Amino acid sequence: MDGKVALITGGSSGIGRATAIAFAKAGAKVIIAARTAERGEATVRQIEDAGGVARFIACDVSRAEDVERVVAQTVEAYGRLDCAFNNAATIDGAFKMLADFSEEEYDRALANNLKSVWLCMRHEIRQMLDQSPGGGAIVNTSSLNGLGGAAQAALYSAAKAGVLALTKSAAQEYATAGIRVNALVAGAFRTPMLEGVWHTAAGGDPDGVKAVEERYASMIPMRRIGTPEEAAAAALWLCSDDASYVTGHSLIVDGGWSAALR
Repeated sequence: MDGKVALITGGSSGIGRATAIAFAKAGAKVIIAARTAERGEATVRQIEDAGGVARFIACDVSRAEDVERVVAQTVEAYGRLDCAFNNAATIDGAFKMLADFSEEEYDRALANNLKSVWLCMRHEIRQMLDQSPGGGAIVNTSSLNGLGGAAQAALYSAAKAGVLALTKSAAQEYATAGIRVNALVAGAFRTPMLEGVWHTAAGGDPDGVKAVEERYASMIPMRRIGTPEEAAAAALWLCSDDASYVTGHSLIVDGGWSAALR
């Protein structure tokens, strides 16, 4: 990644934060795009303290003008865009039966978890087509829920399934332009987002949260929750030259959770 420019959305927390740090360690110049400035700036300081190059740009990836601005500022700062990890997401679209969601909840879930990825890809691809030399690598974060749906997570699952379709479509459309597009299909990783899911599922009871975590781990053949760094390693590889012949791929990183179902 020496000298390459990488844009990481949702880069202030969880998998995004770990990926930003991993890209910087590998020599990339990193742009961290996220809503929360305090956590984003803290990640930048950690990268810089370790000798890396990074900057934070506040961004709501469900807003077209924010995404356009982030890509423009990335190019203004570093001259081009080589890699993008579209990882920002929310838990909108879960914890209800399908028929109980409102139209507003549907719109919010799809905006934050699917439209946001499309907006990022649209502006990232345009930049990768226009720059010289052209090309680049894009990785979009999906979820096991997007492979087959999940009870009480219909809208979230639909959005994550849509991410896979966007990924595979773009991979075919832009392969001859030197743009590779792949998906990271994430299982259970110890992130603030997943811990929030456990907390909600347990009704806020600390003992209940531990029980939910243990139930998750029991369904995974490796019998543990993944670390954000393990997801980051997969995203880094997909963007690297070692994956130069990989595009349109859904890389499932889940400790074997879905192995018996696919």
